[in-house]
Amino acid sequence: MREQDTIFGADIPFARLCGVEALGYADGRTRLRLRLRDDHGNNLGIAHGGVICTLLDIAMGTAARLSAGRPVLTLDMQTRFLAPGRGVLLAEGFVVRGGRSVLFCEAEIRGEGGNLVATASGLFKPAGRDGQPPGSRVNA
Repeated sequence: MREQDTIFGADIPFARLCGVEALGYADGRTRLRLRLRDDHGNNLGIAHGGVICTLLDIAMGTAARLSAGRPVLTLDMQTRFLAPGRGVLLAEGFVVRGGRSVLFCEAEIRGEGGNLVATASGLFKPAGRDGQPPGSRVNA
């Protein structure tokens, strides 16, 4: 797996399928881009809500994973759709408050002109132990 095929070091097959690109991680914030394609659309010709939710979830989830230092699971996510998504979407996610058992995160998506398309808040749970993937065994 090439680094440019990952999202901040994690192989996320669904992100790759959707075309989500990692732009950068700085100051606890992840930045992502999605160039919308025809197959991302709904019957109105704008971004489908599912692809918007996916981008928000990945933005928050990667911020949570990088903060926790291990994989995370989405426990809850609240989304607000504010404007139609068209063209290129830019997402930013960050941890609002982190702990050992849960992390509270937020994300937003903006269009090319800077217009706010959608926002989300989410609750994420670190998975696995000591950075090990979920379900792996740690020898004692």
